[in-house]
Amino acid sequence: MVVVKSVTIDGESIHVFRNGIYIFESSYGFTLELDLIVSEIVVKKYKTLENVIVEIELEDGRTINSIMHVKILTGGLPQINLFCELDDIHDYEGFTRVGENDAWFPNIEEGITIEEIRKIEMPNEDVSIKLNLPIDQVEWIKKHKKKSLNELFQKLIYEYWEKG
Repeated sequence: MVVVKSVTIDGESIHVFRNGIYIFESSYGFTLELDLIVSEIVVKKYKTLENVIVEIELEDGRTINSIMHVKILTGGLPQINLFCELDDIHDYEGFTRVGENDAWFPNIEEGITIEEIRKIEMPNEDVSIKLNLPIDQVEWIKKHKKKSLNELFQKLIYEYWEKG
């Protein structure tokens, strides 16, 4: 069985939480498929791209360099599927082969949660809140920079959660 050691996309090493690499066999031919559980940050970064340059380092010392297509898998955990067509599968000894009619696919989501992923890479999202506050509080807010207000609200929310 082939095990992925590291993945680099467009020259940038990404944190991979789980992965499955295999050869997919269909009536159209063979493709090398790499399913990755990554952070929401990584999905957001690559979701608009069609093709990327990928370097896959395997634990047995082999390296695969290829231009691969990007597909974002929706559903449970943040996932990216990278794939490319293969002309010659003889260079891919030890890879699991999956047919288009097979019921088995690597289950890479098992044993990991979104909370564990977010402990490593927590995404930030912009949020707009409309409040009705006394004028003295509005004036106080306007005196502060966005960064310090972000820190204040994060701290307040976490403190409130702990009480809850």
